[in-house]
Amino acid sequence: MAEIEPDASHLHHLITEQSQPSKEISQKRQRLASLDVFRGLTVALMILVDDAGGEWPVIAHAPWNGCNLADFVMPFFLFIVGVAVALSLKRIPNRAAAAKRVALRTVKLLFWGILLQGGYSHAPDELTYGVDMKKIRLCGILQRIALAYLVVGLLEILTKTAQPAELSPGHYSIFKRYFWHLFAGACVLVIYLATLYGTYVPDWQFGVGDGRVVTIKCGVRGKLDPPCNAVGYVDRQLLGINHMYPHPAWRRSKACTADSPYEGPFRVDAPPWCRAPFEPEGILSSVSSILSTLIGLHFGHVLIHMKAHLDRLKHWIVMGIGLLVLGLTLHFTHAIPLNKQLYSLSYVCVTSGAAALLFSALYIQVDVLHVRYIFLPFEWIGMNAMLVYVMAAEGIFAGFINGWYYEDPRNTLVTLFHATVYEPLYCEYNFFFLATFDFLRQTG
Repeated sequence: MAEIEPDASHLHHLITEQSQPSKEISQKRQRLASLDVFRGLTVALMILVDDAGGEWPVIAHAPWNGCNLADFVMPFFLFIVGVAVALSLKRIPNRAAAAKRVALRTVKLLFWGILLQGGYSHAPDELTYGVDMKKIRLCGILQRIALAYLVVGLLEILTKTAQPAELSPGHYSIFKRYFWHLFAGACVLVIYLATLYGTYVPDWQFGVGDGRVVTIKCGVRGKLDPPCNAVGYVDRQLLGINHMYPHPAWRRSKACTADSPYEGPFRVDAPPWCRAPFEPEGILSSVSSILSTLIGLHFGHVLIHMKAHLDRLKHWIVMGIGLLVLGLTLHFTHAIPLNKQLYSLSYVCVTSGAAALLFSALYIQVDVLHVRYIFLPFEWIGMNAMLVYVMAAEGIFAGFINGWYYEDPRNTLVTLFHATVYEPLYCEYNFFFLATFDFLRQTG
């Protein structure tokens, strides 16, 4: 992704494990290949879910509560940004130079975000360009990454020296060393939860295509349903409803369409909010997303301070499992549901825990065991993330894949995979899960 990892140059270093206390060895640095692979894998996953999500809704964004494959893309990017910030900014001794770098990269991310997701290139296949500034989308993937990168980057600069001190003995010394990061994360969480549950959401209106104005009845506080949550209210107040995403994932929910989880025509009895816009990368949810980057930042600090592979992996894996357990507990106890569009606390925990475990697995394979050749395509993508992201956003990859067909233009590689692999597997596993659920229901 375009500067999806804000420092895509050779600034990611692995402080190598030392077998002998040699000064020459201790100064040797290598590029952290597993981070490039993780970034490239995430970009590839983004392309997959964007281009194939319509055909295979099981991998597309969850309509509301829940977490599908596509819902892991954004937090993976933010986690990667956090790791990269910890590694890259340590190499810049001058705080002013580091702040300048962070500011320039933030501006670059915002520029590409507005250009690619603001609506300027709204139909590249038809060579149709231009956007009505009264309706331009102000938020998006790169804008969210820019905010998280700016906040975490400045926090790192203001609270750290260029060469970090050695950790004191003890299992919790790294948390003590980075107390201010924990404090900042707690402040972000308090602000998010207080706003989410404490904001009064009044009735609101929006216009539909035929000129009618529809009123959504709310008048509530602390609701997490689609029409009356504080995330949407904050965006409508600060962004304006015309600058929000017009095709939110909730349109595929059962309340809106009989074709759910596929996108289809609205039900006759569909509630009016089904036609309303909603910003999945909005302001309040972007505040919460900073937590994903702070968790990635902590993993980068572990990489810097802990010299042995085993020590790093034990810390990462324990923390990853802990985050998964906490997030799933919050979700299944119905305390805080998993929700990407609200960027709920349970969603932060589950996706960050998954990122931690996947990063640990890649670190073992690529940087410890040096099994690298099978990951070379992903490593290349990760090192050229901006180029690949732009090509994906402009539909170049989708056009290339669908450009190969047999006899009929509808017989593409995508339709062939759907017919020969996806449908048989989906039917088989769907039958298995339904049978298991029915058995548990009868025996329970």
